[in-house]
Amino acid sequence: MALKDVLKDIEGYAEIVNEIEILKKYGSDYASSKGNVEKIISGLHPKKIYLKLSDIIEESTSTRTFRFTSKNGFLPPFQAGQYLNISVDIDGIRTSRPYSISSPPNQTGYYDITIRRVMDGFVSNYFLDELKVGDELESSSPHGNFHHNPIFHGNDLVFIAGGSGITPFISMIRETVDLNLSSRHIQLIYGCRSNTDIIFQNEISVMANKFCNFSYTLVVSDPSPDYIGKIGFITADLIQEVVENPSSKTFYLCGPEKMYSFCLKELEKLDIRRSKIRTEVYGPPRNITTEPGWPDEIGSEDVFSVSVKGKNNFKAKASESLMMSLEKSGINIPVLCRSGECSLCRTKLISGRVFHPEGVRIRKSDRKFGYIHPCNAYPITDIELLLQM
Repeated sequence: MALKDVLKDIEGYAEIVNEIEILKKYGSDYASSKGNVEKIISGLHPKKIYLKLSDIIEESTSTRTFRFTSKNGFLPPFQAGQYLNISVDIDGIRTSRPYSISSPPNQTGYYDITIRRVMDGFVSNYFLDELKVGDELESSSPHGNFHHNPIFHGNDLVFIAGGSGITPFISMIRETVDLNLSSRHIQLIYGCRSNTDIIFQNEISVMANKFCNFSYTLVVSDPSPDYIGKIGFITADLIQEVVENPSSKTFYLCGPEKMYSFCLKELEKLDIRRSKIRTEVYGPPRNITTEPGWPDEIGSEDVFSVSVKGKNNFKAKASESLMMSLEKSGINIPVLCRSGECSLCRTKLISGRVFHPEGVRIRKSDRKFGYIHPCNAYPITDIELLLQM
């Protein structure tokens, strides 16, 4: 019996043949693209994007939005909640920072990133004080897992934001209202230190008044005397007050590092399953010496020797991430999230000891075989590294 005759006896064969005929008639012919798979993928997810700053928008007294267009006229698609890792050269140091895209994914002509001034912020202050319209920067393509998936996360969502942690949420909210995704219901609980410096305040208030599937609660911890509204912190009692049936929702958290440990405990009080809580990764702690587990005998100004196999040695402060120390010494290694999640910067620790703060997502195999994440690792002895570049 011929192979073709055997195939006819397989269940579903006739349906597949019929579908092939339909596709031949109505489908697209990609024969001309044969051999161009790498080019097509690179267009959708390039390793690097070359951006040009087209506008700077004042958002609050401390915050501005930087609008970037593409130098070559194309920006790859992204999902609301993802980030760009943008590279800059400051005083001879090549470094980078991940910033959430604040524009919605349905807007394909530009990327917005919104940056708040940070005390002694090396890169944030460069953006706010030095960058001007027309400047050109290099960036990664969009990355990150902090986005909404209706299949796994449902459509009944609570966003808990703190300070500049509003940036990935504003992209999600803008997408929802721009595309009239009426089946998606979003409650935003936004914690701010001051009611006089709230990012996107007017826009958020207008959307909450206009769209019935979006609501907004502002919580201010240090209000001015004339402020009328909720004050304090985002506690279990407050969540219970403003969110109906919280156990049925999916919660998203993004904000300062201290907010995570506080809000996660508050959500535990409400018996919210950990699988129903999504958190955005955050960068290195502002003061690593105050983190749980930091050795008491190591001070913030202590300096250790870092030996990089095949390269020059240099000195590194205990209170500065190894990534930053490497960059200051002229050594740049691949990096995206700078938060210990993406694993792109994983590096072999040949000898010595480093400190990783809580929350750095190091694989069990990395711990077993001596790999560290320099973006969130701090020397607490002299160390030797083997870079894989």
